[in-house]
Amino acid sequence: MSDPNPTPYAARAAVHEQVLDGFGTVRVLPLDAAADAALLHSWVSEERAAFWGMNGLTRDQVEDVYAHMATLDTHHAFLMVKDGEPVALLQTYEPEADRVSECYDVEPGDIGVHLLLAPAGTRGARPGWTAALSRVVVEYALAGLGRTRIVVDPDVRNDKAIARFVKQGFTAGPAVVLPEVDLPEVYLPQKRAQLAFLRRETAFPG
Repeated sequence: MSDPNPTPYAARAAVHEQVLDGFGTVRVLPLDAAADAALLHSWVSEERAAFWGMNGLTRDQVEDVYAHMATLDTHHAFLMVKDGEPVALLQTYEPEADRVSECYDVEPGDIGVHLLLAPAGTRGARPGWTAALSRVVVEYALAGLGRTRIVVDPDVRNDKAIARFVKQGFTAGPAVVLPEVDLPEVYLPQKRAQLAFLRRETAFPG
């Protein structure tokens, strides 16, 4: 039977779908820069998202950034949707094609990940919410994409993100300075980041 009240995201083909007991169904959908720009702008404009680096951008600028990303083979953006509701923005990238490659020795099988959760009012205050979404990201990146190691690069001042990664089993690497990137479609300022890594054998022991 078809859903009598389909969400705007129901028609999008997921690159990954996972059912978590006691949590719900999470789908990882390719981002639509035009359709999702207003939603993403509302997320990245919040003070809590300052470390994402897009505070102050207009809705159209946010759309331009993700429209540009959609033209790349090395960087990809996704909307994570739980039971029909958008709950996170996920970005994956090939480290060797990113500024992070200037700061550590990239290994074959590495994949970079950025994750921005929706505002708490959207998600509610359920314990374990962040851990559940992070589990989906790990499953998609390591099992779904067949990669061997995830690298993350949160701002060194983002204590909450760093603590979350360590709790998930990531091993902290060096603190590094990511160089400035200035392209017509996107500007990324210099950033001091804390690298952390999660290997497949750690995520899926045995």
